[in-house]
Amino acid sequence: MIVATPSKPKSAPRAAAKPAARARVARQPAASLTLSSKNYSSWSLRGWLMARFAGMEFGEVMVSPDDADARKELLLLAPSIRVPCLTHDGAKVWNTLAIAQYLNEIKPNASLMPDDRIARAHCRSVSGEMNSGFANLRSSLPMNLKGKFPGHKVWAGAQPDIDRIVEIWTDCLARYGGPFLFGKQRGMADAMFAPVVTRFLTYDVKLGKPCMLYCQTIMAMPEMKEWVAAARLEPDEIEELDMDF
Repeated sequence: MIVATPSKPKSAPRAAAKPAARARVARQPAASLTLSSKNYSSWSLRGWLMARFAGMEFGEVMVSPDDADARKELLLLAPSIRVPCLTHDGAKVWNTLAIAQYLNEIKPNASLMPDDRIARAHCRSVSGEMNSGFANLRSSLPMNLKGKFPGHKVWAGAQPDIDRIVEIWTDCLARYGGPFLFGKQRGMADAMFAPVVTRFLTYDVKLGKPCMLYCQTIMAMPEMKEWVAAARLEPDEIEELDMDF
């Protein structure tokens, strides 16, 4: 007689082992940009706009206006301007025009400069002129995004600087068709002249229609709106730059 052997109960299938959870590491920005006051520092605005136009991911390192060196720069007493300063992949770049050239090298598809050789030379020229000139404009109409001085009387020494900037803008807008200085693409020259736009609006400088439309174009950029909003939240005030008329 054959006796059936009871079969052993099948064990429940083992649950698949869960893969070990990977530790989450906060993603660090690839670069850092040292900035001073967003309300007063025209150089900081230029460098920040260029980095944003280039699509660079960066962290902001703010230097307090109470810092002695930063204060000298804002009051135009420093022998050289070292804010903003871009740190990226071992490189340290602290001149605004040098930052633009560096970003154009590592981000060529961002079109910070025109593709055309002649237009690119023109762009470099007017940007360089802004980088090194217009001292009377800087001293008599300091950047102050919180300020508004309607009917401000422009000091006679600053008027030739204003006239030259209007000449540059008018020529570029007519030659390249706008709405930015070198056509449809915003770029290095627009970042260089953006603080001048804010100065003209703060001090109620009278402009013709093409230049006023250009000012509106610059102020309507999302990046400018973001910067101005941050500037208005700054608690710091520098009495020497808070002009009262």
